Amino acid sequence: MNPDSLTEQLSLFLDVLETGSFSAAARRYPLTPSAVARRIDALERSLGSQLFSRSTHAVRATAAGLAFAERARRILAELHLARAEAVSLSSAPEGLIRIDAPAPFGRRHLAPAIAEFLTAYPGLDVQLRLIDSFVDLHGTHLGEVDLVLRIGPLADTRLVATALSPMVRVVCASPDYLARHGMPRSPSELLEHDGLDWDSLAPPYAWRFEQDGKLQLCRPRRLRMTANNAEALLFSALAGLGIAHLPTWLISDYLLRGELLPLFCESGLPAPEPSGIYALRLERETDSRSRLLLEFLKARFGPVAPWDLALQSGLQRS
Repeated sequence: MNPDSLTEQLSLFLDVLETGSFSAAARRYPLTPSAVARRIDALERSLGSQLFSRSTHAVRATAAGLAFAERARRILAELHLARAEAVSLSSAPEGLIRIDAPAPFGRRHLAPAIAEFLTAYPGLDVQLRLIDSFVDLHGTHLGEVDLVLRIGPLADTRLVATALSPMVRVVCASPDYLARHGMPRSPSELLEHDGLDWDSLAPPYAWRFEQDGKLQLCRPRRLRMTANNAEALLFSALAGLGIAHLPTWLISDYLLRGELLPLFCESGLPAPEPSGIYALRLERETDSRSRLLLEFLKARFGPVAPWDLALQSGLQRS
């Protein structure tokens, strides 16, 4: 199997894992659903292990599939880095890439990824600004930065958005809070609990759950704390003040360590939201340096986020 076919096979496997169906994954390729199924069958035969359990409604990863997914993502990232090193030796890209990103995500995920990227491209430099405020992409700001990372829905269609990772949100609380107040068994029971929520402008899909085929708003009646910062809500949840609805990129480590407990996740993680994590730029200002970084970040954070793969595996073991 040549490296390109390996890359395509692993990417197809991760796309099936992310979308939960052969049909949805096929729409990302010039393939039919049956062709996708045959390729997954071939991958399973070559590995000697069943990666997915099939039903008429969905395709779900087995324990072996979740374990393999973590390795597949690392293999794809390593292949990308190997090619990057070869390119850097032959064409030696040079110059500065300027990036603005939300501070919590930047500290946890982006900064380590950029350090790895710069190791592969010794001629490149990065100016990373981690900010807590909403970035205004109009006016002069676009002349001061090459890429802006944004989390959530996109409104400005004049900008070119590159999807880096899906967004999954989980209801969670500390073991201490649940011991004192009891564990809600359904979203409708959140009304009986204390909550931690966004001050004024909440994310569009916060506290929304699918019930009877529709998205319905269900959130705690009493809010012990509101804040305009996700980390502030996280720390309050860890302190046992109430129930929060937070993105997995922020809370995955705490869930895996048992410092926070996930609610309503008996059948696995919730489906990704329509919005996600994006890199934004103006097409006319795109250069080869930014494109290299974009491709690296896409391989590092998608198509299934590494923090979600770890959570899926942990939930299945528990």
